[in-house]
Order: sequence, then structure tokens, then C-alpha cells
Amino acid sequence: MNPEKDFAPLTPNIVRALNDKLYEKRKVAALEIEKLVREFVAQNNTVQIKHVIQTLSQEFALSQHPHSRKGGLIGLAACSIALGKDSGLYLKELIEPVLTCFNDADSRLRYYACEALYNIVKVARGAVLPHFNVLFDGLSKLAADPDPNVKSGSELLDRLLKDIVTESNKFDLVGFIPLLRERIYSNNQYARQFIISWILVLESVPDINLLDYLPEILDGLFQILGDNGKEIRKMCEVVLGEFLKEIKKNPSSVKFAEMANILVIHCQTTDDLIQLTAMCWMREFIQLAGRVMLPYSSGILTAVLPCLAYDDRKKSIKEVANVCNQSLMKLVTPEDDEPDEPKPVVQRQAEPNPEDSLAKQEGTAVGAPDGSCDSSFSSSISVFTPVSTDRAPVTLHLDGIVQVLNCHLSDMAIGMMTRIAVLKWLYHLYIKTPRKMFRHTDSLFPILLQTLSDESDEVILKDLEVLAEIASSPAGQTDDPGPLDGPDLRVSHSELQVPTPGRTNLLNTSGTKGLECSPSTPTMNSYFYKFMINLLKRFSSERKLLEVRGAFIIRQLCLLLNAENIFHSMADILLREEDLKFASTMVHTLNTILLTSTELFQLRNQLKDLKTLESQNLFCCLYRSWCHNPVTTVSLCFLTQNYRHAYDLIQKFGDLEVTVDFLTEVDKLVQLIECPIFTYLRLQLLDVKNNPYLIKALYGLLMLLPQSSAFQLLSHRLQCVPNPELLQTEDSPQAAPKSQKTDSPIIDYAELLQHFEKVQKKHLEVRHQRSGRGDHLDRRVIL
Repeated sequence: MNPEKDFAPLTPNIVRALNDKLYEKRKVAALEIEKLVREFVAQNNTVQIKHVIQTLSQEFALSQHPHSRKGGLIGLAACSIALGKDSGLYLKELIEPVLTCFNDADSRLRYYACEALYNIVKVARGAVLPHFNVLFDGLSKLAADPDPNVKSGSELLDRLLKDIVTESNKFDLVGFIPLLRERIYSNNQYARQFIISWILVLESVPDINLLDYLPEILDGLFQILGDNGKEIRKMCEVVLGEFLKEIKKNPSSVKFAEMANILVIHCQTTDDLIQLTAMCWMREFIQLAGRVMLPYSSGILTAVLPCLAYDDRKKSIKEVANVCNQSLMKLVTPEDDEPDEPKPVVQRQAEPNPEDSLAKQEGTAVGAPDGSCDSSFSSSISVFTPVSTDRAPVTLHLDGIVQVLNCHLSDMAIGMMTRIAVLKWLYHLYIKTPRKMFRHTDSLFPILLQTLSDESDEVILKDLEVLAEIASSPAGQTDDPGPLDGPDLRVSHSELQVPTPGRTNLLNTSGTKGLECSPSTPTMNSYFYKFMINLLKRFSSERKLLEVRGAFIIRQLCLLLNAENIFHSMADILLREEDLKFASTMVHTLNTILLTSTELFQLRNQLKDLKTLESQNLFCCLYRSWCHNPVTTVSLCFLTQNYRHAYDLIQKFGDLEVTVDFLTEVDKLVQLIECPIFTYLRLQLLDVKNNPYLIKALYGLLMLLPQSSAFQLLSHRLQCVPNPELLQTEDSPQAAPKSQKTDSPIIDYAELLQHFEKVQKKHLEVRHQRSGRGDHLDRRVIL
């Protein structure tokens, strides 16, 4: 410092003492400055006061010499003390040089700067509030200072400033929020602790409504919640808890929509505490905001659905996620469906909505370890557009929701409970918003069919419920069901038609390419037949699925839909099946279900007597397909009491290729005859006179069997038939035998027998072709 320079009104002794390395001498100089400034205040000499402050700032506090800087700091503090209540007039000049010293490399100087600012603020009190942002900015840096003395000094200053803010009603919250939003993302734990402590203070001040600005800082709070320090996490939990309490008290003033995206992001984190807290917030938001949250449904489902598959280690998160899921589902009502007017089947371009950008990302990475659909999702919190609750009523956009559900259902690594929840959502949407949902059916249909191969029975049951709803919903009625898979499978009508008497002649022809013989209740729609086609196609491509779950699936469908429709349509489809081996297997499966399942009790009774036109139509349709398997055809005749035709069929067995599989099926039929299903048949053996062809048919089966256990079983049964000498086949004028339905003009048994022979001939040709190619083992048994 230049000793010849004029520092007036500071005396040379004051200047010398301010530059001294000893604190005591600098303190003496400060007292002199305080005395000098008091005189200027008494004289109202503002020019000299400013000159003193400027000199202390420029020549001392901002000097290159460390001792001079220390002298300048204590001198500025002395000026503030001398000014008293008038210090507010000079705060900018007093504070700025002190804050500059906060960045000094010397820790002792940073401490003195902190001490000087403490004295300045203590004198000015509320007058410092216009300069709060610069003070807060400087303090936030000192909060992370490595020197313990500096930290201690900053804490004293921090407490003083908090007291001033708490006492005042002039705090500029609007001007402070941008700085808070910036500082809240600091990674330093001391800086984070400093931020959290200030948020707690501001939240406790009655005149400060921090809730209005919560969207600005909520993401930062959740970031801090993941801090490694236990104390900081606890403080942050308290802050978030206080905010949530206030939200519950004043939900009408909360900007739910602006914070929904933030919660979605943090509900997908791998940190248990953050995820649980965010999920609890999400639960409250859905329950408090209601339909305001609907535009964010796709994001919420992306976050919530994976949590439903958590094990007991994350039981709390799973339970809260389940409540979120159920609450969100309740928000969807029939009012969300569109007006009852014609709509195109194809998906239309959705209007821009808050889910669009999220939905595009969700389709690529569902099932990631953190439960998110896209790793880039957390990189930005602007994926949603806030929706004003003051505008038009909330509209449910299904595009994003369906994409998320499809995404999760397609991921085979996703948990069982998540898959069940997805299927429940789909079912709920088809019930509540069928017209909107049917636009998405073509994209959902393949994955729903694929889900039938799931390992869980519960998943399959829910999947079948969705498929059954699709197949039976009136909203699925269309003029054009769209192209169907496979040749010759295009449906010529939008609905499966119930046969009428005027069209019964169609049953007496071999050509059944149309849908005329496929009945339907009024609830069946154009997707029903498509479902049956694709289900059989899946059974054909996945034989293990047919073997393990085929019966289970068909039985459940018979409960969910009309059993007659299912059997009639499947029989009609199998009639045109090119893979004859599969057709035979499938017919055998369907026949077993028909004869043994409790779910088919009513249908069996309908077929047993063939009294109605509908039952006769059904028999003819089933018979034509059942011809793919000779033994099942006989069992169908037994079920329908067509005993003479059964006998005629067995007579034809002599011309068939008898294999081990064939004899095994005969064996199983004998076992079935002994079951409760055929109790009426066994009782009819007592009426020998009226049932000669029944007995002859059973003897025909006996003759086909080798002398096995089944042979013995049937032989013993036939030995119980009374009066065997009465087994006469000549027609008696006194009574017509009941073994043949002669009063059914719709059924042409001769034509049916010809159809049987034709189908068996085709099967024989295919087997011979396979045998010629070397891919079929000749398993014929020579009797």
C-alpha cells in the first residue's frame, strides 16, 4: 500500500493500524473508525460516510495484501455499528466487499469476513432482506467450507438471518425461488443440509406460502432424499412430510399436474426410501386430485406396475403401489368413452396430450431393473405438459395407457402380479371405455393370445376374461372385422349367425365354407370367430400348450362365453383344417371336454335328445369335424343316442388303418362308458328290444379290442344284458326301435356316413404320404 496516498478522512494512525498483522491493533483502528463515523452521522455528512466506506472497501477489503483485507473487513463492520439504523442506506456498499472475501483462499480471512458480515446484518436486521439472495448465495458456499472455524461462523450468521426472515413479513419469496431451485441440486452434503434447513424455516413462516412454488423444488428435494448422510435424509423426510401435510389440508391450491411427472420419475428409482416416499405422494395425489391425474396415467402406470411384483423385502412399496393402481383405475368411468357414434376400426392419430412423449419412450425398455420403461426417462422432468384444472373437463387418452400395458405384458421377465394387474387394467378399460379400446384391439390381440402360454393359471384366467370381453362386447360389432390369418378363413358376415329353419338344407351339403353353421348369441361380435381361429392356430403351433393347458383354456372359455358358440365355431374351423393330424388331436381334446367337464353339463343335455332345431344343427356341425377322429365320432353318436349310426360307423372301422393310437382311443372310450356321464346309456341296455343297435355297437367295440383290461371290462358289462336271445335286428311292426332318430328331417345319416368315409380316406392318404417320406412310423397292428 502506498504510504503517501491520502486516505482522508481516515488518519495515518488508523491506516497504519488497519494494515497491522496483529488483530488487537486492527481492533483499535476499528474503534477509531466507529467513533469517526458516529460524528459524521451526527453531522448528517453522508458524503464523508460514503467516502469512508469506499476507502475501506477499495483500498483495504479488496486489497492484494492479506492484512489490509482483514483491516478493511473489521473497518466495514465498525462503520455498520456506528451507522446503526441508518446502515440500511449503505448496505450494498458494506456487503459486497465482504462477500467477495468469502472466496478468499485464506481460511482466517474467510472467518473474519463471516464475522464482519454477522455484525453488519445484526445491526441492519430487516433492512438486509432486499439483499437476501446475495447473502444466501454467499452463505451456501460457506456451509460447505472445509475449515471448521469458518463453518462455525457461517452457522452463527445463518441463524441470525433465519431469525430476521422469520420475524419479517417482507421476504421476497418470488425473487428467492430461482436461487433456491439452482442451489437445491448441489451434491455437497453440507450445502444440502443448509438448503433443507432453510426450506424448513420458510415452510414454518405463516406469511410465506412455499406450497405455491413446490413444483420448482420438489425434484431437488427427492434428489437430496437420496443423500448418503443419514441426518440429511431424515431432515429431508421431515420437509417432505410437512409439505404433504399441507397438501392434504389445502388440496384446492395445489398444482398437482405440475408435479405429477416428478413423482413418476422418482417412483422408478432404485433407492427404496425415495421410491416409497414418491409412491406415497403419488397415492395422495391420485386420491386428492382425482381426474386431474388422468392425463398422466401412462406415466403413473409405468412407475406403479413393476412395483406390484415386489417381494416381501419391498412390501411397503408394493402395498402403496397397489393402492395407487386401484385408485387410478377407479378414476376411469363410462363417461370417458366417446359418444355412441360410428367410429373407424383402425387406430387414429391421437391428439397431442401429456402422455405422448412418455409413451414413445416406454415401448423400448419396459422391465428394466429400476422398473422404468426407458433409461432416458429420468434425464428430463419436462416429459409432461401441465394441464390446467380450470379449463375443459379432463379427457382420457388411451393411446399412451394401452402402449404401456402392451409394453409390460410383452415383457416375459415381468412379475406375475404385474401381468395380472395389466390384464385387470385391460379388462377394466374394455368394460368402461369399450368404443375407445376397440381401436387398439388389433395391436393387443396377438400379445393376449401369446399370454395364454403363461406359466401362471391366474394370469391365463385374467387373460381369458379380457379375450372373452373382446369377443362378446357389443362395441366390437363392425362391418369389416379385418383380414384373418390363414387361407379360406375370411368371415363373410360381421356376426356369427344363428341358423334358421329356412337355411337347414345347408347342413345336408358337404360344402361348409361359410359361417352359416356357426351360431351366436346376440352378444357375440366379429372378434369372436377371429379369436377362435387364432386360438386354434396357437394350439396348432404350440402342441405343448394344447397338451398342458388346452382343456383348461377351453373349459374356462365355456364359462365366460357361450359353450355352444365355442364348440360350433371350433368345429366349423377344424372342418377346413389342412393339418389333419392336428385336427384329429384337437377333435379328441374337444370331445373329452364335452364328455367329462362339469362346465358342459347343459350342452351335453342339449345334445343328448336332439329335440330342437338348434341341437340338431350343432350335432351336424360337430359330427363333420369329429370325423377327423373315428372313435370320437362314435362317442358323439353315443352321447346323442344315435346308436344305429354308431353301429354303422363301427362297421366301417374294418376298412380303416388300425394303429396303437386307435386302439388306445377305443380303450379310453370303454372307460368313459363306465363313467357317470353315460349312466343313461348303461340303463338303456336293460331295454334290449328297443336298443338292439346300442348293444351291437358295444359288441362291435368289443370285437375291435385285443383281450386287454378294457376288453374284460366291456365284456363283463355286456354279460349283464338280459335276454341276449332277443337281439334281433329285424324291424318289428309293433314298435320302432329307439336306437335311431327317425323323426329328424334335418339329419341325413347316409350323407353323414359318406362324409365320414371321405374324411377317413383323406387321413389315410396323408399318412401314406408321410410314410413315403420316411417321417412317419408305421404303427399298424395286425389282428
